[in-house]
Amino acid sequence: MPMTTLTVNGAEHAVQADPKTPLLDVLRDELGLKGTRFGCGAGECGACHVLVDGASQASCNLPLWAVLGKAVTTVEGLPPSLADAFVVEQAVQCGYCSSGVLIAAAALLRRQPQPVEADVRSALDGHLCRCGAHNRIVRAVLRAAHGSPR
Repeated sequence: MPMTTLTVNGAEHAVQADPKTPLLDVLRDELGLKGTRFGCGAGECGACHVLVDGASQASCNLPLWAVLGKAVTTVEGLPPSLADAFVVEQAVQCGYCSSGVLIAAAALLRRQPQPVEADVRSALDGHLCRCGAHNRIVRAVLRAAHGSPR
């Protein structure tokens, strides 16, 4: 296996993996970053999302070679203010979707710092939450953006 350098959460990491290995596997198995979750394996549920150069992308079907030379941010690399808003709004139940939702929210807030509710719902549309916490999640993102959703 070739040795590759990967930039994750602002730090360079040497990893030994096949370039075709899914980024999710490298993050979890090689770097020990367990916050990014495996959900559907097809890039449809949102649980495995990470930021790649600031854009939210599914990591379960993204090969390692596709992120070489790019900045990858996992949920562990996000500022705590967004997660704090999720705690205040009680927007986490089982927590399985939370890392992907937080990543999508961070991407939204980077490109649109003052979103309205429709913007948040659109940005999170591809993220499945089986617990039904959608409204609390939307309130949490608005709280993070505006200080309060109301």
